[in-house]
Amino acid sequence: MSSSVTATATQSRERLYLQIYMGITLAVLLLMLLAGVALRAAQGTLINLPPDLFYQAMSLHGTGMVGIAGLAGVSIMWYFLRRYVALTPGIFLANLLLFTLGVVMILGAILLGGFAGGWTFLYPLPASSMGQWNTHAAAAFIGGLLIIGVGFLLFYLDAGRALLARYGSLGRALGLDQLFSGKVDADHPPTVVASTMVLIINILGTLAGAVILVMSLINLYLPAVTIDPLWAKNLIYFFGHVFINATIYMAVIAVYELLPHYTGRPWKLTRPFLAAWAASTLMVMIVYPHHLLMDMVMPAWMLIMGQIISYLSGLPVLLVTAWGTLVQIYRANVNWEAPARFLVLGVFGWSIGVIPAIVDGTMTINKVMHNTLWVPGHFHFYLLLGLLPMVLGFMLHVTRLPDSRIHPLLERGGFWLFSGSAAAFVVMFLYSGLHSIPRRFAEYLPAWVAQAQLSTLFGTLVLLSLAAFFILLLRRLAQVRMQA
Repeated sequence: MSSSVTATATQSRERLYLQIYMGITLAVLLLMLLAGVALRAAQGTLINLPPDLFYQAMSLHGTGMVGIAGLAGVSIMWYFLRRYVALTPGIFLANLLLFTLGVVMILGAILLGGFAGGWTFLYPLPASSMGQWNTHAAAAFIGGLLIIGVGFLLFYLDAGRALLARYGSLGRALGLDQLFSGKVDADHPPTVVASTMVLIINILGTLAGAVILVMSLINLYLPAVTIDPLWAKNLIYFFGHVFINATIYMAVIAVYELLPHYTGRPWKLTRPFLAAWAASTLMVMIVYPHHLLMDMVMPAWMLIMGQIISYLSGLPVLLVTAWGTLVQIYRANVNWEAPARFLVLGVFGWSIGVIPAIVDGTMTINKVMHNTLWVPGHFHFYLLLGLLPMVLGFMLHVTRLPDSRIHPLLERGGFWLFSGSAAAFVVMFLYSGLHSIPRRFAEYLPAWVAQAQLSTLFGTLVLLSLAAFFILLLRRLAQVRMQA
């Protein structure tokens, strides 16, 4: 009796934690989407946003989107991984509390301190503001990122502990023993494989980020302690690239776990699936030099590696996931409720979004396109049509009740409005980049304004379609219950 009561209390507490994660995710997503549309509206001369406020909003939008993507991914990974290993609820809560504290510091740095150095905080910009912000504002921003990183690191370490306790080694959890010898265990959970890959790369990535953040904090208050700029940039982009890619690798767990619920077909483990995740574990950590193709002082072999791996790194997991999704829905009696629609959209948005990324990862093209809107185009493609639909599919599933069928107008009309407007929004980024419109410009030449205005229109439609789903999800969260 006592153990039953304890288990019920634990489940209730975990459900509350997940609700808070989801509520914060929805709120921050909505605010960051509003900020993004405002930036495009300012570039399109539809609203007046002075340059200092523009770059503060740009820093807030970039930092907020990367952070909330990570938080959403953690909630998905935690929700499903706890089915297979014993995670610590207190660590899940600690990550949320540290995230909240870090966000408050970053908001203070930007909104009160005027920090506008971008989410990449490239050295020596935080300490070289030309009077736009002071040292304490830069320190609050960098310190906020560091605290958020500590929270994520605690979560990944706890996941690693749980996987080691259950499987004995990370290699076995990743399925390497099945890949290289013996028979593949079709019942080995894809969630365990994906989670193991994520914690390996993100522990290393977060530690790299912590190193440069601490070094930057020291430099702020002790300017005589300098940092090699190229070394700093390598650490920042290793951390940043790994972290943002890991958000998609966590979100895709929802596809593996939930799509079979709507197709009636299990997602079985195969040797190609294991090989893909093993290959991606290595490649996602060595591909980051494709961000540095404009830095001619980089060792040539690293730039060549960045280009080659750019062609390969996203393909293994993407191919097995896209193929697996096609197998799931081909000639299946699919229950096309909203969660299934969004999950499938997420897979194919991710699949198509890899194409402009590969294009930009080519050296000769990168020299022309890197500082244009082509680059925001490819990562908005990933996030807006890949990650976000997976997150929405997950939330719509776990909050659904037997009598909570979504109105057909929202389920179908809202879905297609989002899909079409989001696709048009990212295409405008790519089209603008193709025509050499630069990124990170607060003020536009007259020839660039029309593209920004069209982007604002499509972004507004994205906001309207998502707002309806967000309101629905917030109402469901207030009903407390969560589905298995």
